Amino acid sequence: MTKISSKATFLYKRIFPIFWFGFLAVFLATSHFGGATRGNWMFVIVPCGMAIFGFFLFRRLVWDLADEVVDGGDYLLVKFRGSEERIPLSNIMNVSSSTNLNPPRIVLRLVRPGKFGSEVAFSPQRPFTFNPFARIPIAEDLIGRVYRARATHAP
Repeated sequence: MTKISSKATFLYKRIFPIFWFGFLAVFLATSHFGGATRGNWMFVIVPCGMAIFGFFLFRRLVWDLADEVVDGGDYLLVKFRGSEERIPLSNIMNVSSSTNLNPPRIVLRLVRPGKFGSEVAFSPQRPFTFNPFARIPIAEDLIGRVYRARATHAP
């Protein structure tokens, strides 16, 4: 069994949002207590806008990532918020990868929804490359294996 999800998932999901919202809170507090907010509400409006933008961005791109995905050969073991689910490759309808996002994402669309819904997203391990348009090797491998698994389990 091989771990195919990124080791930085914890950093993306937990640490970076703490820094984001913490920085905005410290900025607001120092601006308020330093007197910058008197007469100039931009010191309040901009950080609040950034907090709202950050919340929706994290909710859409980061907080839905699985904590860990382990490749077991003919299945994937997905761990998310303390629960785990075994997903057979034959139950995966589609594998899509987004290379232009940070963190990169692989989204698995399932034939039969499981414990985590009809889609499971995770951030894959990715080798270092200077090519921003390089394909994700794990996604390419999964696409082929899912195709073969579905072909052998077809009615």
